[in-house]
Amino acid sequence: MTATHSTRMLILGSGPAGLSAAIYGARAGLAPIVVQGMQPGGQLTITTDVENYPGFKDVIQGPWLMEQMQAQAEHVGAQMMYDQIVDIDLSERPFRLKGDSGTLYVADTLVICTGAQAKWLGVPGEEHLQGKGVSACATCDGFFYRGKKVVVIGGGNTAVEEALYLTNHSHDVTLIHRRDSLRAEKILQARLHAHPNIKVLWNKAVDQFVGGGTPEGLVGVDLIDTVTGEKSHVTTDGGFVAIGHHPATELFEGKLPLDEGYIVVEKGTTRTAIPGVFAAGDVTDKIYRQAVTAAGMGCMAALDVEKFLAEQDFEELVEA
Repeated sequence: MTATHSTRMLILGSGPAGLSAAIYGARAGLAPIVVQGMQPGGQLTITTDVENYPGFKDVIQGPWLMEQMQAQAEHVGAQMMYDQIVDIDLSERPFRLKGDSGTLYVADTLVICTGAQAKWLGVPGEEHLQGKGVSACATCDGFFYRGKKVVVIGGGNTAVEEALYLTNHSHDVTLIHRRDSLRAEKILQARLHAHPNIKVLWNKAVDQFVGGGTPEGLVGVDLIDTVTGEKSHVTTDGGFVAIGHHPATELFEGKLPLDEGYIVVEKGTTRTAIPGVFAAGDVTDKIYRQAVTAAGMGCMAALDVEKFLAEQDFEELVEA
């Protein structure tokens, strides 16, 4: 028999946005259900040192932070479901969603916090050295490379912005791009080329990330020239892959307005084009992509949900 769970507030995703929404929703008496998805805890569960989340003077561990957020959400009344949504019907309220387990979820409101994943190169050494010198977020990890050599891989706005940001910490930043011109906005390119601490390697692709030392960490990148095929090596302490992000919105294609894959929300809110459907965190944020901003948006979503349901309840009372 197929299990059915009904709730006033269903949350998809259990990263900082989803769990913050759950905490605020539970405290408002909405008894939210959180469907945790394929990566319970979100991207922070694969992040080791976290030094920029407010409230902790010492470095904390990403998985520990998410464990604490989940424990807090459960403590105030949120229910966690270890499931992955595979089908969704947003044509009318209550919304109906089907899990990979076969479970049916019926919800008066839906908060989408499915996040976004960094795009990776898929070359040898990349996965093994993640958190040991290889990163996809300069804002998150740049501080750890104060006075060290770093490289940034990419040629769009993200890569150029990351390279410029890293000059706050490093005097030796190298941008590696597989073509002979950048895709970034002209004003960003001008700032990049004018900076004395940034150099660019054109027509170079990363062949592999190289580890070494004790404890093992990134020591360099092997490159291959995309025109001549010539191989070369660059020594570095940190490698930042900046080739974009992929928001987890496949389920919502054709059902919600998307902008480059990100869910579109009404400015200053978490409301989507469908009344009762809200989105928060990296799934709608192509600019900041930080745990603290995701958590803040999760709070906003819960408050938006509470207001929406109060208005619906009032209208039903008047009609009765």
